Amino acid sequence: MLYKILLVLLSVEMFSPLFAQKTEKVCGEYTYRAPENISVEQAKLTALERAKLEALAEKFGTNLSQDNATFVTNESGQSNMRFLSLSASEVRGEWIEDIKVEYENPYFEQNMLTVKVSVCGKARKITGAGIDFSAKILCNGTEAKYENDNFKHGDDLFLLFQSPVDGYLAVYLVDETPTAFRMLPYAGDASGRVPVKGGKEYLFFSSKHVAPSEAHSVTEYTMTCGKQTEQNFIYTVFSPNEFTKANDILSEGEIILVPELPFDEFQKWLTKNRTKDKDMKVEIKSITITK
Repeated sequence: MLYKILLVLLSVEMFSPLFAQKTEKVCGEYTYRAPENISVEQAKLTALERAKLEALAEKFGTNLSQDNATFVTNESGQSNMRFLSLSASEVRGEWIEDIKVEYENPYFEQNMLTVKVSVCGKARKITGAGIDFSAKILCNGTEAKYENDNFKHGDDLFLLFQSPVDGYLAVYLVDETPTAFRMLPYAGDASGRVPVKGGKEYLFFSSKHVAPSEAHSVTEYTMTCGKQTEQNFIYTVFSPNEFTKANDILSEGEIILVPELPFDEFQKWLTKNRTKDKDMKVEIKSITITK
């Protein structure tokens, strides 16, 4: 959950054509044995992401480097191929869209919550090196050394971003409901994307790190937790090409005023853009918030 201080920046909507890219159907499954402090919702999300990674690795293969050579786990005396150390960039394919997701009823085995999931979806092979941007999630600090994926209730969140090329950026947070909240562009920006310059380092969500004339346009984020533990996912979307805006709407409550849309609609928007734009890259990072 997020507490949001909203300040508005107006912009103009624009659009440009993107490029088509072939997709293929892939399927995978995963059994996740969760630590005792993990909720059922968190365990399901983790199991699903790992099932997708294994499906991509089986279909398209992996690029293994010296730093990522060990990803075989041993469970109950049996060796299993678990791509726990692989990120989306290390697999030679990327997930585009879910077609079917099925969970077995969670159960406890050896005092551990066990979640089994099978998934099928659309994916595409990664050809070429792609754009290697840097997106660091920062906790209670505005320098790279504050990068962290564990937050406590009341911690501030910042984003440090840099791309080697000019392009366009959008950032969404997906909570456990699941709902997608647009973090970037800020709520008053109608374009749906933030233009960024190649080689320039950007710090987002801090009004103190922009010109005084721009401070009123910055949204700042403080993480809150309604339960003992929550898991959110931050989607960083970047492309050298312009992309269309998601159909998010401004939802106003007592402490929330931020564009949002259901996760299914968010996935459809992302799928449409990624299918057409072979250069679009999406990085998904999981963050945990505790009381």
